Amino acid sequence: MTLPSGMVRAVYQDTGIPSYHGNPLIEALPPIPGRKQLIAGLSEAMELRPTEVYLDGQTRVHIIAQLLDGFFQPLARHIELESKISIMLRQGYVGRNIATGDLSAHLQNGYERIKSGDLKAFRFDHVESTAKSLVFIGCSGSGKTSSLNRILATYPQMIHHPEHNFTQIVFLKIDCPHDGALKSLCHNFFREIDSILGTDYVRRYGEKRHGVETMIALMSQLANTYAIGLLVIDEIQHLNVRASGGAEKMLNFFVTLVNEISVPVVMVGTPKARPVFETDLRSARRGAGFGSILWEPLRQPAPEENINKTEWGAFTKKLWRYQWLKKASDTISDDLRDLWFDLSQGIMDVVIKLFVLSQIRAVVTGTERITPNIMKKVYHDELKPIHPMMEALRSGDPSKIAQYSDLTIPDVDKKILELSALLESSKDQIRKSVQYNGNDQAIRLHNLLVDMGHESDLLEPLIQRAFEEYPDLQLKYLMPIILDWYHSSEKTLPVTGKRKIKSIKVKEWYTLESDDLRFLHSQAANEDEMLDAARQSGLVFNSDEWLGSGNQA
Repeated sequence: MTLPSGMVRAVYQDTGIPSYHGNPLIEALPPIPGRKQLIAGLSEAMELRPTEVYLDGQTRVHIIAQLLDGFFQPLARHIELESKISIMLRQGYVGRNIATGDLSAHLQNGYERIKSGDLKAFRFDHVESTAKSLVFIGCSGSGKTSSLNRILATYPQMIHHPEHNFTQIVFLKIDCPHDGALKSLCHNFFREIDSILGTDYVRRYGEKRHGVETMIALMSQLANTYAIGLLVIDEIQHLNVRASGGAEKMLNFFVTLVNEISVPVVMVGTPKARPVFETDLRSARRGAGFGSILWEPLRQPAPEENINKTEWGAFTKKLWRYQWLKKASDTISDDLRDLWFDLSQGIMDVVIKLFVLSQIRAVVTGTERITPNIMKKVYHDELKPIHPMMEALRSGDPSKIAQYSDLTIPDVDKKILELSALLESSKDQIRKSVQYNGNDQAIRLHNLLVDMGHESDLLEPLIQRAFEEYPDLQLKYLMPIILDWYHSSEKTLPVTGKRKIKSIKVKEWYTLESDDLRFLHSQAANEDEMLDAARQSGLVFNSDEWLGSGNQA
């Protein structure tokens, strides 16, 4: 029997935990991972080949853009989240064992509720719900959804149990509708089951004029029919308190999901959703049966802390390795790291996007390294929509932060396309800076020869020699001379006469090596900044320190 995509055949393993023993729904799940296994399972291993640094700019832009979805660095917060989800998922199955008949009792109770229309109705009063709920709050870009998706991906979504002729749905993830109505949320539940099982519950249940209570009863029956282990409801800030009948009614809806459907529920949203769960202390306790997780942005370490032992240090250090730039530095300077935090305020999505766009701009401009000037330019040009949110976070004012807590971070794909187009149009300019020192005719001649199939490292010295020896000849006369040299140089490269020393224009100093004084000057806004940069690079002799050490001697 060929199983559908996303479904695996049950393989049972004893967990070693007495309360889980003999429960096929739990023993068919992957083994509970250790900390090292978990970190390895969550990590995204992107490969950086040294030779890729020397690929053309357009190719490198595509490789750099992969960081947006391919980079993931597990932190302590991810370990905590996975641990809670692991416990909730397995504990929720304790009271729904298909081998002992507990699940059948839940199904019979569900049938009674649908028939009577009363969510409190039951046939078997000994059935208790072991499900818990979790409220997961964090601002946009903090990595809530991507982290959840990565954790859920460590489980198969569906498991087939041939011995019991049963299909188990391990987790179901749905988004809150933008209209904010609870009834639409129920429709999304049916729609998601249809999408993974190929059923038609939306037509059977969603298109009829059922009230919310009837919808919950139907959801309860389906949740037990397929033994759904965990229900994740994302973007709960979209729920409209007014359209749903008030915060209390909304909270009762979520409590009923847990208590009556008997399925653990994880509710995910931005701080705008917090009022729903903080109406009063009693409601907050009911809404967060297994507690709550509040993800703040990454914290900037204090000066006395070891940067490498902080989450901010670990995250940026790992990310910094993935550079496809010819003059990239192996380490991050303190000034650049401080600027990086100030511009991103520790929001992981912004940290990554700022890094990706800065790399691409470094390729486009020919700078080939990330500098403070480039990062500032990217922030001001490409990330304008999030400036109000960043200012609110810098202020530390809770009221301002709440106002912008779910501001959408701009889609970077469009920005990458714009920078790619700029790279294409600026190739000549980059080549002028690197190869021919601004000689447009030499660039044109080079491109013509390449188009004719004569691409070679020999072209640059031959073209330079031609313009030195025959500065007044037109291109049509220079070309046969160069071609003659080119063919003969395949055996022996012609010895040139006295070569002229290249001079680099001031506006092109940014292309020089990082330790070149002219490059440092190109990155400084004024002479004071230039002097500070020189001191930090060890290029300025510290006479005071030298005299002081001499006096001590």
